Order: sequence, then structure tokens, then C-alpha cells
Amino acid sequence: MPMFVHLAPESRASRIRRRGIGRLRRPDDGHSGGLFAMPITSDFFVTHQWLRELRRRGRGAIVGIDFRIADDEPVWVGRYAHEHRQVTAAVAAAMFAEPEPRLGWEVVIPRRVAASEIHRIRALPQVVGWRYFPTAKGRRPFCTCKFCTRGEYGAARLRERLGTPDS
Repeated sequence: MPMFVHLAPESRASRIRRRGIGRLRRPDDGHSGGLFAMPITSDFFVTHQWLRELRRRGRGAIVGIDFRIADDEPVWVGRYAHEHRQVTAAVAAAMFAEPEPRLGWEVVIPRRVAASEIHRIRALPQVVGWRYFPTAKGRRPFCTCKFCTRGEYGAARLRERLGTPDS
């Protein structure tokens, strides 16, 4: 039985411990929506790659909710905003164990996870992962105007460095 991790705001940890993880909706990627998770692999970065991107939304600290599901349970796997394909949970976990990095990939479990299936809830370092998209490091931002970078740390310095007007 593969172990998966779901990233959630710390404020919801006690509720999730009591009720389980509810099924999320997003039926626009070729699947009927579900719960977003990542298989736990030996590469900590790949397993928790979505943490910094989720932190950008400003909901506070993120915790990892570890749970197990059956090997033969169907899940959807694929790169974010691309077509997903349906495989079993064991195959999805094996895909992430391959040497090819799976940055930007996700697993969607098409059902809720009961509280009895949760293995543990743990605190995570809040600086793991990528922001914007997996290969964004070192690239010039698409737009640095005040509207697009509002509220982001270092936005004024970024606009000054790249020569974007402050209007």
C-alpha cells in the first residue's frame, strides 16, 4: 500500500484528523476532480514540491497529511494543467520513484480519505518547493507591473532592477 501526502493549511489539521480529507473539486483536467496528493518517495523535494506554491496563497503554515490507500485503487496522474491518465495507486507511486524528475506533476485521488486512513499529520519546513512553475528559477518574470506583483516580497526591488515603471 503506497503512502501519499496531502498538503493542507495548519489551521485545518485538527478538523482533518477528526473528519478525514474531503474531496476537492476541479473537473477541468480530464478527470472528475478529487483530492490532490503526492506519493512519498525518497526525494523529499519531489514529494513536497507544491508547498511553496501553496504558501504563496497566504493561508499560513502548511502541514503534511500522510495516508495510505490500496495498491489497486484508481487515481489520475499527470502534469498540472495537462491531460491526466488513470492508473492504479501502485503504478502512480512507481512513476514518481523513477530517476526522471516529476516536477509539476500531481496525483488526483477521486474520493475522500477517511480519518481512519490517515497515518500522521506532521509539520514541514516551509521553504521546500518551487514558486510559479518548476523551472521558474533564474527566469525573468513575464510582467513586473505593480498590479501583477502586488503584495509579493521584493516586488519594488524587482521592478527597480528590471526597469519597470512604478505607474
